[in-house]
Amino acid sequence: MEIKNWSYEDFPEFTDEIEGAEVIPTTGDEIGIEYLHDVEYARVQGISLYLQILRPFTRNQPEKLWPCMVFVQGSAWGRQDVYKKIPMLARLAGKGYVIAVVQYRHSGQASFPAQAQDARNAIRFMRKNGLRYSADPEKIIAAGDSSGGHTAMFAAILEDDQEETNLYPGVSAKVKGIIDYYGSVTAMLEDGFPSTVNHHMPDSPEGMEMGGVNLRERPDLCRKLSVEENIHEETPLPPVLIFHGTKDRTVSTRQSVILYQKLKELGKEAELYLIQGADHGGAAFWTEEVCAVADRFMKKCLS
Repeated sequence: MEIKNWSYEDFPEFTDEIEGAEVIPTTGDEIGIEYLHDVEYARVQGISLYLQILRPFTRNQPEKLWPCMVFVQGSAWGRQDVYKKIPMLARLAGKGYVIAVVQYRHSGQASFPAQAQDARNAIRFMRKNGLRYSADPEKIIAAGDSSGGHTAMFAAILEDDQEETNLYPGVSAKVKGIIDYYGSVTAMLEDGFPSTVNHHMPDSPEGMEMGGVNLRERPDLCRKLSVEENIHEETPLPPVLIFHGTKDRTVSTRQSVILYQKLKELGKEAELYLIQGADHGGAAFWTEEVCAVADRFMKKCLS
């Protein structure tokens, strides 16, 4: 065989029949996943913030652009483990989505709504630089789990595009849909966090998120932190898909029910799926069945 810089199309295929060997056919449309780690998307108040990017690829269409999910990793608004769900998220990426996992400034660094502002800048980064990562800048979905679900919702609600918070002037942070995985979306319930002993106290996750204050004495800040209290009939909002386990010991299932009912009451497009027996996260949210629901929802939003 001649040694040269062969193109794939011109390279001769091995076709010898080998006794005992089996041939497995392929189409070239099989989706593989490339992991691009620690991509800096912002530097805010001297803090570098990174994305973990999962990029699909196929043999037949190496230049293809894929829809993008900007996913906010939950952490009770504290320091995140942004690598934690990479294996699970790869199941969705394998259905044909670029997934960018967002690191935000945690509550020890900045109070609400800093996390949502960071998520908005992550969306803008992917819109501006998406072609570099095979992401279609016109097909972006926001998602997140736990406090990341709360952040994804507020990233869509906020209209704060001031110079000091918008790192990419002229680049939109709008998304086509939102997926909220067991989000800690409201601070209005007395039992909203069933296993948080210091519920609403200054050192609780929600208290820290609002600047280390006693939320039991600040119903105004509870409302400010609660998604359903900040959505109105005139609020522009894309379709919302909500997943929540029925035995969530960390964030009450009722939080998602309240949000879903408020969205429906206001005439917004919303779907709620209750995962029977599921706790706060876990494998039950990443089964083929649940991923198929998310895939269907995203395809509908992006069509």
